[in-house]
Amino acid sequence: MAERAEVVFVDGVRTPFGRAGDKGMYWNTRADDLVVKAIIGLMERNPAVPPDRIDDVAIAATTQTGDQGLTLGRTASLLAGLPKSVPGFAIDRMCAGAMTAVTMMGSSIGFGAYDLAIAGGVEHMGRHPMGFGADPNPRFLSERLVSEDALNMGATAERIHDRFPEYTKERSDRFALRSQQKVAAAYAAGNIQPDLIPVATRSESGWGLATRDEAPRPDTTLEGLATLRTPFRSHGRVTAGNASGLNDGASACLMASGAMARELGLGVKMTMVSFAFAGVEPEVMGLGPVPSTEKALRKAGLSITDIGLFELNEAFAVQVISFLDHFDIDDDDPRVNEYGGAIALGHPLASSGVRLMNQLAHQFESHPEVRYGLTAMCIGLGQGGTVIWENPHFTKKAAKR
Repeated sequence: MAERAEVVFVDGVRTPFGRAGDKGMYWNTRADDLVVKAIIGLMERNPAVPPDRIDDVAIAATTQTGDQGLTLGRTASLLAGLPKSVPGFAIDRMCAGAMTAVTMMGSSIGFGAYDLAIAGGVEHMGRHPMGFGADPNPRFLSERLVSEDALNMGATAERIHDRFPEYTKERSDRFALRSQQKVAAAYAAGNIQPDLIPVATRSESGWGLATRDEAPRPDTTLEGLATLRTPFRSHGRVTAGNASGLNDGASACLMASGAMARELGLGVKMTMVSFAFAGVEPEVMGLGPVPSTEKALRKAGLSITDIGLFELNEAFAVQVISFLDHFDIDDDDPRVNEYGGAIALGHPLASSGVRLMNQLAHQFESHPEVRYGLTAMCIGLGQGGTVIWENPHFTKKAAKR
């Protein structure tokens, strides 16, 4: 059997993330048009890639209906102007949709079946709220396969607070505040804008152009966070301030074999080392990244101390805190979410995995002393996903400084 091919992350982009609902900037924008814009932007940034050499397009969405339905990978690639010879498909792993699209395309490349592929995701939560139109099998509840809370992501976060009393609301609020502050600092330093693809928007006041994320609140204070209501439980600990919001947005990335990247003269931002998905009790789905990370580390022959940068999806502050505590990482560790996360930027479900990868790739450039980083996220219905990446800019000389 031939050795697996080297799998590289060539480039990734995303649209600015909008707030869901009729007040959001994408209320009059179709979901498929968002991901089409991301694919077009990705291809324009990589003119050395022959479109007819792309082997497949995998696009994820959690709620695959309406303008998020009809085999998005195929329809979006056609709408984006890719040749009709390029196939595509849709995928769903809820929050980890884009992450799973990346790992599936990476696996196909590693196996040698593909040389070039596009992976990404889209979610228009204004048009398609999570679970809208779904019909969960009644046996889930009648046979006590899961509790009713398991179908409510906010309730699962409250359950983590219950299980670990040391994860206080105050601690979650402090983590949330730092996320807002780090996003503001990253924008000020120009660290987020390079991977954003502008999107034309339409509202009652006319046409506009989305060039920045809509959700960040740089004026957030601890005092303000303390006053927010707890919608999932009376006197609870999860609020709109220490959780990600409801958002619209899309992402796309270009994956390749190392040999193809060299043949076409493509830059390489990261190399895939390993990945893993794992299941946990659906009632505490936020704990999922712990076993998925342990699994991915084991497959890579690494330990948590080998990881120099972490991009953890902030579905809920308590969920990230549970990960950090398990691996004995401080809440303020500078290796974690250097540019902030979903609490400030937003979390359009299936698109967020590539957003994490974009940020990690950008951080690798400025951290040649770091050899390995990881992207990880919790997933609805009790799962976690982790991808470990290697930094092509790593030098032993920088690591010894």
